Amino acid sequence: MVFWKKNLIIVWICQFFAMVGMSAVVPFLPLFVRQLGVTELKETAMWSGFVFAGPFFISFFLAPVWGSLGDKHGRKIMTLRAVFGLAIAQIIIGFSQNVTHLFLGRLLQGALSGFLPAAMALIASNTPENKTGYALGLLQSSTAAGTVLGPLIGGVISDLFGYRFVFFSVAILLFFTGILLLVFVKEENRVDGIQTYTFLENWKYLLNKKVLKISAIMITLTALGFSFIRPIFVLYVETLNVSSKLLPTITGALYSIMGITSTFSAAWWGKRVEKKGIKKNLLVATIITGIMYALHSVVNNPITLIPVRIFLGFGFGALLPLLFTSISNSVSYERKGGVLGVASSFQIFGNMIGPIIGGYAAGFLGIKTSFVLTGLIFLLIASIIFTKLKD
Repeated sequence: MVFWKKNLIIVWICQFFAMVGMSAVVPFLPLFVRQLGVTELKETAMWSGFVFAGPFFISFFLAPVWGSLGDKHGRKIMTLRAVFGLAIAQIIIGFSQNVTHLFLGRLLQGALSGFLPAAMALIASNTPENKTGYALGLLQSSTAAGTVLGPLIGGVISDLFGYRFVFFSVAILLFFTGILLLVFVKEENRVDGIQTYTFLENWKYLLNKKVLKISAIMITLTALGFSFIRPIFVLYVETLNVSSKLLPTITGALYSIMGITSTFSAAWWGKRVEKKGIKKNLLVATIITGIMYALHSVVNNPITLIPVRIFLGFGFGALLPLLFTSISNSVSYERKGGVLGVASSFQIFGNMIGPIIGGYAAGFLGIKTSFVLTGLIFLLIASIIFTKLKD
């Protein structure tokens, strides 16, 4: 087996484990906020927004730095730093005694994280350019696959053993993932002595190149749209006449349904882009995603929600890998890690402001209205793709 394929398989497995762990806390995190003493619906939605956004606030500033350090010292060491840092943060979060402790623990998680962009840079810099779309699409499928099992496992464990047990279990899984990376991932294509760039130079480079800037803006809007409803999704499911005893499990299952479709669709879109180009595929996928999010507002029971989540996963599975592929294909080898790190900051920024805006929107406008707004965000992205993006 050729080197880049072997590395891709190993990193896929490691990223899958990491995403299982990190997504396991998603279904119940607003309920954990409630358990820590924030019981009023409006305050729960708002605090959940801050707790979800916390890690991304710190990561926004550090992701380009980690990317530049990866270009200089190697991408593998950045993946190891991130995964072991995440494990430590989960242990600290597990001991939270109030919502302030939880928020500070999430900030620490953001400071120590950065696994996904590091893994993406490792693969992008060790893959032939004509196979980058396929490789990043397949890598995205590991993220989707992790989100298939993670929320479901986290929901079941929290129902059986409590919320804190999930954080400690995630820490163990992340330590195991770090060991796999340390032992099996080989950065054989690393070139010593190549020119490296500071994160400020990479920022300027991205902002001065039109295709990179447009792709980065769409990455921000995509992340904002996806994270807009994350702090309120379990509260939304609660309105569908779901038993409180099974609420985390059912919420996790609904996350997983979307993840299953994304797992298969990400690689499918990656292959399709080789024939149809990035623009056409992004446009179709974004419109599908926007319509499916808006349909959440008219659903009245979990069964009816299932086909909506399936088609949502199908569309969303294309967006981020194709946008990052557009960026990766537009930069030279020595800039890949740094520029992808900057692009990740745009994703992080969307993930940071999305939960805060979504939490406030739900608090003041209502939970179902938030899904309509999310649909409009993705239709806005579609209009940008149609008018600004070129293949």
